[in-house]
Amino acid sequence: MVVFNASTSPMKEGYAVSDNNVIKLAQPGVFTDSLTELLRRGARALLTQAVEAEVAEFLAKHADLKTETGHQRVVRHGHLPERDIMTGVGPVTVRQPRVRDRASGDGERIRYSPAILPRYARRSKSLEVLIPILYLKGISTGDFEEVLAALVGDAPGLSASTIVRLKEVWTEEHARWQKRDLSAKRYVYCWADGIHLEARLEQQAQCILVIIGATPEGKKELIGFTDGLRESSQSWRDLLLDLKRRGLKTAPQIAVADGALGFWKALGEVWPTTREQRCWVHKTANILNKMPKSLHAKAKRALQEIWMAETKKDAVTALEAFVETYQVKYERAADCLTKDRDALLAFYDFPAEHWKHLRTTNPIESTFATVRHRTIRSKGCLSNKTALAMVFKLVEGAQKSWRRIDGHNQLPKLIQGVKFADGIEVFRNSAVSHAQAAA
Repeated sequence: MVVFNASTSPMKEGYAVSDNNVIKLAQPGVFTDSLTELLRRGARALLTQAVEAEVAEFLAKHADLKTETGHQRVVRHGHLPERDIMTGVGPVTVRQPRVRDRASGDGERIRYSPAILPRYARRSKSLEVLIPILYLKGISTGDFEEVLAALVGDAPGLSASTIVRLKEVWTEEHARWQKRDLSAKRYVYCWADGIHLEARLEQQAQCILVIIGATPEGKKELIGFTDGLRESSQSWRDLLLDLKRRGLKTAPQIAVADGALGFWKALGEVWPTTREQRCWVHKTANILNKMPKSLHAKAKRALQEIWMAETKKDAVTALEAFVETYQVKYERAADCLTKDRDALLAFYDFPAEHWKHLRTTNPIESTFATVRHRTIRSKGCLSNKTALAMVFKLVEGAQKSWRRIDGHNQLPKLIQGVKFADGIEVFRNSAVSHAQAAA
């Protein structure tokens, strides 16, 4: 255990001594936790190494460039003034190296734009996620400075006025995102769901409508995000038509969602060529709700044998076996399964590598699971506009860690019209067979 002896220390107020180490305190007269100080020093060392490596890489990239006199053209040029970056362990002081282009004349200058420490960055991305979380939890604007100080130590620059400005910036970012041009976009798959959050939403906004898409490169992106009524076809139609009006002309090949009739009705009107795939997680829950709990484990295994089958034929056999077993006593459960039979098995007509992505709405559920856990109902409601902006920032942060779907190299084949059966490419194979037969 480290013991500070401030009474015998010759240091001025605001500092403490531990053996031979001098540690700066967050506030004069207040001793900071030694572990936190250790983390801050480690963070500063790592950050310094990272920015130095970034500069070295930039200089190496332009090492072949010379001035008219034969000297190195792009060189280091000291450092910018020190600045504090707010992080999850409090403020970390860093100095950003400067780079100079020594070329003469009026030609285009080579400018160094650091990615790790952008020129005007004053806080880490983790704090930009923490702030909307606290906002949705009901922390008032005036309490933010005190709350953040308790969480990350001294929090200069995060006053009530700063929080208000951040909220305004995020609201503007969300508004711009909602109006972005989609004419250059195409999504092969999409997932849709209505998410209910116990956040500070106004009462008339029952849920948030979310659509996530997979690009031809396999990257998952947030496409649509707005408030509405989950079961309302009009709310879903408005969202889909808005995407179409902003340039998203090509319909996804398949859409994955639960049994919400509103979405499927709107999809059939706006994107009639898009295939339907029901979410097996939602369907399983709906079926089990119509059966006694004593049978849940056995029935769940029987349902897994359907969607885990190697071929569509085997899946149909397993489905018929489930119906035969439970039809007599649990007709509602059997009907719940059979009424969406085709939509539940649509994934078999797509690459096998994509099956695990297409069988559920997990891309949405997993993203919003964290958001749900970080929001609670509060007495003071936000406007829909403000609350959506806060949730949007959380989703935007989560989006950066989304993985590409497995087998993304198969997506261009779907765009080119290649057909799949039981997850295996068949269009090309049949074409080769016809060519061989003709020969």
